[in-house]
Amino acid sequence: MTRRPYIVGNWKMHGTRAMLSEARAIDRAAQRHMKVEVALAPPFTLIHPIHREAEQISVGAQDCHHADGGAFTGDISAAMVADAGAKFVILGHSERRQGHGETDAMVRAKAQAALAAGLRIIMCCGEAAATRESGHALSFVKKQLKASLPPAEEMPADIAERVTVAYEPIWAIGTGTAATTDDIAEMHAAIRKLLVELYGEEQGTGVRILYGGSVKPENAAEIFAVPEVGGALVGGASLTADSFMGIALAAGEPSDL
Repeated sequence: MTRRPYIVGNWKMHGTRAMLSEARAIDRAAQRHMKVEVALAPPFTLIHPIHREAEQISVGAQDCHHADGGAFTGDISAAMVADAGAKFVILGHSERRQGHGETDAMVRAKAQAALAAGLRIIMCCGEAAATRESGHALSFVKKQLKASLPPAEEMPADIAERVTVAYEPIWAIGTGTAATTDDIAEMHAAIRKLLVELYGEEQGTGVRILYGGSVKPENAAEIFAVPEVGGALVGGASLTADSFMGIALAAGEPSDL
């Protein structure tokens, strides 16, 4: 199954209405480069404003609650972010797992809620530096991902269209040092094998696997050339149109498609 590279910007806790100009610039650039699917996940406060103005890019949320509604002060449900214009939600990011104590079970419940609300999901996974140094990175990530994704019987029929996996080694996020291409290749191959085991050959091979962790225009082409890398989940480099679209352009090179 041939899919366009998927380049997703995670703005994290950055962005006020003043940054709508960057979102517009990204949207205009994406209209000129249709070989790549471009998306942004801004803070909750900017989902609707960007959705209202965007013509090409899709807009998503950085998180959602597992419940449909209720006494959960400060939380936002999957139905609410969908109502604001979100088409997808990022789940299981290491900053949520570590900073907010999210367990695999909690992440899975959020995934079930998001899928039930009609959203696509980007499921994050990744190991800490100590886990990689101990030689247990592969087993850790596979266990984490299997426990975080809903089982096949709870998935929609079009799994490959609704689910994306993002491998983000924690030690590479925001450090300026990306994983080596050999490490990326090994992990993405292991994730692909797991997805086939979980969801079957057709759907498992169709799910895009993104890489995240210090992706920038300077190293993007090398990363996208790695087998099974179907795009990128980009943090800091997605905050400006120039750097973000530099990454998207690297993904859309003819040699990669």
